Amino acid sequence: MKKVSATFLLVCLLSGCAGYHLGPATPAFLRDIHSIAVPTFKNTTLIPRVEALVTGTVIKQFQQDGTFRITNEDSADAILKGEITAASRSPARSLQGNVLSTTEFNLALSVNYTLVGRDGRTITASGASGTTSFFVGNDVNTDERQALPLAAEQLAVRLVSQLSEGW
Repeated sequence: MKKVSATFLLVCLLSGCAGYHLGPATPAFLRDIHSIAVPTFKNTTLIPRVEALVTGTVIKQFQQDGTFRITNEDSADAILKGEITAASRSPARSLQGNVLSTTEFNLALSVNYTLVGRDGRTITASGASGTTSFFVGNDVNTDERQALPLAAEQLAVRLVSQLSEGW
């Protein structure tokens, strides 16, 4: 009798885990997507060569996340098409005695993206943004250029989490 009750108790305790599984838990509308191609994003901003930086950062984030495999367009289940729509900086902090002299800026990058299936239909379309701040030294443009990878990394984390987690 003790064996039967112990077995029954063990089965009852372990049955709560019956619906769980290991591995990526993609949203329902992406359940058939296992590999994604990421061509170079389009750049509509005035910052030169930022498209290579953002595209490379998004690819690295997909590889780090591991939910989707990155592949070429010929063998991909879907293609992620992106467009860098905005790159702006705004003053965050000024000198105490001179409000016209900025010591720190906020930098924001925005991307609109579309995930297109193998058949050419749009699976999902949305946008993502990334921000960072940087202090001003002698050259504002150089300081901004050095802050771009941080904003691109935050943008990539948000974009990939939107696709892999559904939000």
